Amino acid sequence: MALFFLFLPSAYKPDPVFFDSFHKQGLHLILTTICIIFCGAFITVLLGTIFNIDPKIAVGLFTGALTSTPGLAAAIESTNSPLASIGYGIAYPFGVIGVILFVRLLPRLIKVDLKEAKTAYLNLSKQKYPDIINQNFIVENQNIHNKTIGELHIRTMTGATISRIMHDETAITPNPNTTLQLGDFVKAVGSEQALERFKFLVGSPSEKEIPLSEEYDVQWILVSNKKVSNSTLQSLHLLENYNATVTRIRRSGIDIAPNPNNQIRFGDKLMVACNKENMKQVIELLGNNDKRLSETDFLPIALGIVLGVIVGKLSLPFAGFNFSLGLTGGVLATALILSRIGKTGPVIWTMSGPANQLLRSLGLLFFLTAVGTEAGSHISSTYQQFGPKLFFIGAFITVIPMGAACFLGQKIFKLNFLTLLGTITGGMTSTPGLAAIDPLTDCNAPQIAYATVYPVALVCVIICAQIIGLFINLIVT
Repeated sequence: MALFFLFLPSAYKPDPVFFDSFHKQGLHLILTTICIIFCGAFITVLLGTIFNIDPKIAVGLFTGALTSTPGLAAAIESTNSPLASIGYGIAYPFGVIGVILFVRLLPRLIKVDLKEAKTAYLNLSKQKYPDIINQNFIVENQNIHNKTIGELHIRTMTGATISRIMHDETAITPNPNTTLQLGDFVKAVGSEQALERFKFLVGSPSEKEIPLSEEYDVQWILVSNKKVSNSTLQSLHLLENYNATVTRIRRSGIDIAPNPNNQIRFGDKLMVACNKENMKQVIELLGNNDKRLSETDFLPIALGIVLGVIVGKLSLPFAGFNFSLGLTGGVLATALILSRIGKTGPVIWTMSGPANQLLRSLGLLFFLTAVGTEAGSHISSTYQQFGPKLFFIGAFITVIPMGAACFLGQKIFKLNFLTLLGTITGGMTSTPGLAAIDPLTDCNAPQIAYATVYPVALVCVIICAQIIGLFINLIVT
């Protein structure tokens, strides 16, 4: 059971970045990660064959060098031997220290300006997720005089949303039937490019303040009602039913300009403007309950375990052998897919941050306690047989893949350096390595890259852990 609690939280995340990252840049990150894992697997097979290392120990060296406890679980499951945990224990210390030293020393070794890397990353991020700002304008275009917002298709034409209109010193929250008249002042919300298009359609910017009427309210509302999760803004009919306008969507710290086809997720925050009486109904519809995010629903966990066991039992013939993901890979792959689906009927396939961390820590505690107890009796005899060479083999498995990833990411894919650092730590499944990058920059590029590639690394390590022992056995025999 500890095994399930160890892997299910790893993929049951509120923001399923794993599948959302398959665009051009994300594909390069994933290919770099695959390079790390398969390079490590190749070095393991090569050195394991040269030095005649027991395949069960070699698999453990591989997972320890890549600091992957889930990989160790897969290795133990596939080998049915405690020797994998011995190899893991020998390679793991340098795996942790080696990644930290590599990411801290790499900028100096290749002389990279981290400030320039940060500036380049921020410029690229603004192209994808431009800042959402607001600005006031005066209606000057005679062609839109006495026409409604709905007739003008302002959101479609400009990408901006009108959140407030002032006519004859009276401010209101608009709806599609609201008429624009010459001399009106309007407040628009959108990206810099959207507001530029809005200016050409409506009129010039204005410094005049548009006060909020006492009858209206604007506030952030948390989506905590599971019934509306995965619904589109259009399907909620907020404008038609409540005369409410959504001006921003905040997800994982990023502000998104809303459009009718936006799918809202459990944990999103929506900035809503509407009548104070209607605001109460909108809040009731969306939830706005922080406590709901902290609640743990064990039904998705139980269903995920059952489905993961079934997937793990499936086997595919490969080169004369039957290959399967096993319990470890089955549970992880199932959780990744379910997190992408997000919701099935009343079941939400996500887990809150506190619950995620608690179950992961609990599973890790139970798992390592059992592994350490069983492996302890074999440590002395293993060291007498192989001596310190296992440590050096583990060090090679740690360092060489990171060097290969650095070359591929910088020279071939031209990745931003901060993104590359996050990709390397994610590919090595090294949270301490990611923490070592924090003093180098206040940019969140490494964290985003780490979160993008970490599930890929887990899946690849689990697969390789099962294949390595098979390859070494074939070569030795």
